[in-house]
Amino acid sequence: MHYDVFNGDADGIIALLQLRLAAPKESRLITGVKRDISLLKRVDVSKASTVTVLDISLEKNNQALQALLDNQVDVFYVDHHRTGDIPKSTKLTTLLNTDANTCTSLLVNDFLKGQYTNWAIAAAFGDNMHASASHLAQKVGLSMREQEQLNELGTYINYNGYGQELSDLHFHPAELYQLLLQYPDPFILINERDSVFSQLKMAYLADMAKARTAEVLSDNEVVKTIMLEDAAWSRRVSGVYGNDLANQAPDKAHIVVTLNPNEIDQPSTSDGQTEQSYTLSLRAPLNNKQGAGDICAQFPTGGGRAAAAGINVLPKSQLAKFIKHVEHYYRA
Repeated sequence: MHYDVFNGDADGIIALLQLRLAAPKESRLITGVKRDISLLKRVDVSKASTVTVLDISLEKNNQALQALLDNQVDVFYVDHHRTGDIPKSTKLTTLLNTDANTCTSLLVNDFLKGQYTNWAIAAAFGDNMHASASHLAQKVGLSMREQEQLNELGTYINYNGYGQELSDLHFHPAELYQLLLQYPDPFILINERDSVFSQLKMAYLADMAKARTAEVLSDNEVVKTIMLEDAAWSRRVSGVYGNDLANQAPDKAHIVVTLNPNEIDQPSTSDGQTEQSYTLSLRAPLNNKQGAGDICAQFPTGGGRAAAAGINVLPKSQLAKFIKHVEHYYRA
């Protein structure tokens, strides 16, 4: 049995989309909300013959990867996040690049020699890599209007991946992938009436209108922090709103803080009491795309890449410390 394991955001979905448009294959799909990155452990080692892994940190999936390799399973791993120690095995083929200006879909686009470049451009826009996306778009001769359309598409697909639970999302990422697989050319989708593109656009605009009225916790020349309430719409926009803020003020870092629902596992204080917690999205300044992943990785449940990272469960008592840490890093 073949497994396709992929992040539920625009980059993960579109990376797999390109591969399966180029080489259709029956597979079992494993994905989840964007922040659910420990996906490889869900592969049944006893049934897997081959596995493709896209846009999830090797560092966070090292143990599960090693188990597959030890069981003589062939693994093709493509990613741009922190790698940690890369296992040495003839069963492992990798395309790994942690450069802040690339993403998994761009790596796949290179691997496929540009077979579905328009999709890769949409993914890069969705991952907030506007310079890389625009450079590739100009290289293949897309107009500004076409670039704007792919920017919208990538943003809406990425927006759909954010949430605490799958129930927060408009589409399950596996369902969204299968819907998009019907369109070898993204412009057919964009121009189709009442398509998934139109549905996500309407939902995105409604949620972002709410986000723009959110509380500003702090704002200086180095970092701006926004607080969102405990609500499904907040969880859906936490990442894309951070991208939006970063594009508006490219010299600043941006933190989007979302209050976690009480149902999730909350951290405990020293006296054994549970403590309210937050989910954080951190965006490095677009003009200094470094450090976000390293900063977040210093906190439990944190990680990401140089330009964009996050923490799933940050105790309320540590929020001020985190903001100061970000401020100190980018002021240095």
